[in-house]
Amino acid sequence: MASSYVKPKEKTLQNLRDIASRLRIHSIRATCASNSGHPTSCCSAAEIMSVLFFHTMRYRPNEPGHPSNDRFVLSKGHAAPILYAAWTEAGFIKESELLNLRKIDSDLEGHPTPRLPFVDVATGSLGQGLGAACGMAYTGKYFDKTSYRVYCLLGDGESSEGSVWEALQFGSHYQLDNLVAIIDVNRLGQSEAAPLGHDTDVYHKRCEAFGWNTCVVDGHDVDELCQALWQASQQKGKPTMIVAKTFKGRGIPDVENADNWHGKPIPKDKVESVISTIQSQIQTNDVHTIQPPAQDVPPINITDIKMLSFPTYNKGEKVATRKAYGLALVKLGKTNKHVVVLDGDTKNSTFAEFFKQAYPERYIECFIAEQNMVSVALGCAARNRTIAFASTFAAFFTRAFDHIRMAAISQSNIKLCGSHSGVSIGEDGPSQMALEDLAMFRTIPGCTVFYPSDAVSTEYAVSLAANTKGICFIRTSRPETPILYSQEEKFEVGHAKVVRISDADRVVVIGAGVTLHEALSAADELAKQGIYIRVIDPFTIKPLDADTIISNARATGGHIITVEDHYKEVK
Repeated sequence: MASSYVKPKEKTLQNLRDIASRLRIHSIRATCASNSGHPTSCCSAAEIMSVLFFHTMRYRPNEPGHPSNDRFVLSKGHAAPILYAAWTEAGFIKESELLNLRKIDSDLEGHPTPRLPFVDVATGSLGQGLGAACGMAYTGKYFDKTSYRVYCLLGDGESSEGSVWEALQFGSHYQLDNLVAIIDVNRLGQSEAAPLGHDTDVYHKRCEAFGWNTCVVDGHDVDELCQALWQASQQKGKPTMIVAKTFKGRGIPDVENADNWHGKPIPKDKVESVISTIQSQIQTNDVHTIQPPAQDVPPINITDIKMLSFPTYNKGEKVATRKAYGLALVKLGKTNKHVVVLDGDTKNSTFAEFFKQAYPERYIECFIAEQNMVSVALGCAARNRTIAFASTFAAFFTRAFDHIRMAAISQSNIKLCGSHSGVSIGEDGPSQMALEDLAMFRTIPGCTVFYPSDAVSTEYAVSLAANTKGICFIRTSRPETPILYSQEEKFEVGHAKVVRISDADRVVVIGAGVTLHEALSAADELAKQGIYIRVIDPFTIKPLDADTIISNARATGGHIITVEDHYKEVK
């Protein structure tokens, strides 16, 4: 690679300017056709997208999900039309399809989702794209160890989100020099100006203080953007932040840099005049060449992952399910080298530290930043490059709920484990007790919720989670509890276990985790009084084994008691 920047020829620069103009036209036409959307947010980013997609990034336009391609994350997801426009100019989307933007039967949604093969993670809930990009970049640098680079476009408004700064801290700590973020500083938010307006010096100082190689550019100058992105490719040991000063609605007369145009299409009676003005600036219609990526990313297989042996616990032995989780990760990691583990500075409590000790090169310490941890895991799992398990105290996942929700929209397969659940951690007080987590995870579409009650079922939960499509949550407990199941016991998602049964049972009692052991103790005490109860371990709270519960309830007179370590529903 050249040791100094070589300015592109004027013909190339003009071609990039013209592509930017066409991206604006596509965005305006699409949002006008849908009578909704964010054309002004697209127009501020037109030159940035032009230079990224048609000069800097290396990818196969006919194979947008190819593992060797450079990655792009549109964190400012409301600018989706310009992303779709870029893939139209690249030849992947038909221009006519852009007019179906936001229609119910179109995959071109108002904000990007992985229904589209060129979208790795869903965006739109602001402040989350950079964390996912960090996960992709970490995977590229430390797991895949290949040449693809990761680019993330943020809005200035979303930089008020704390998760952005969590991601900035993560990126610099792990020296992600294959990561480039660009802030589109167009000054205007939804209802008023962003806090810093066009003060790019403050953005520069803040990002630099977080350890990023940072520069400020005119975001509408394609030469400055080419140079900044080239310099980013030369940077070693630091990620790069490009602070791009832009104008919202760039190129649209009477709208550029004007208030109160966020999320509004151009009026239909003015569209053709606006498009004519932009078209008049186009000087070329040259076919642009997109550089292909290096073929250096190997195919991998993360399906059908089996433990190499049965659990080694003996009935009656006391083991905390959180400890069994850590030990199970080690066994799983030995089976498949693409199992990776993340934790939020709780690894000595969740026992994720066992995995770190066994496979330090596949462990990511995310520190006390649970939102970013979930987003990093999302990025690690993108394009099926890893099987990512992330753990912390179950209570702390509540602060990351929106990131988990967006992971579900991203069709992600991340696996989350929350330890120290419920009131059994009593001495620590209510701030540490997870008493909302089951309700929270049960609302996540497609999420499987495991609640193992002993070490054997925990090991099976880890193995099943690795092979279950969609987000999985494993709820573990702090206390040591007796082993209930034999080593050869089989567990399945959605299948409960009847652990105590007799013909004289008068009621079904359902417990899980520590409450299952309390239910069994109660059964022993009641049996002394000649009262017999049937005890069920649901194993998964979602899906719940309704058939087993109903059939056993009918056999005991229709009586059911649930013993929950969770907040009750208050009517």
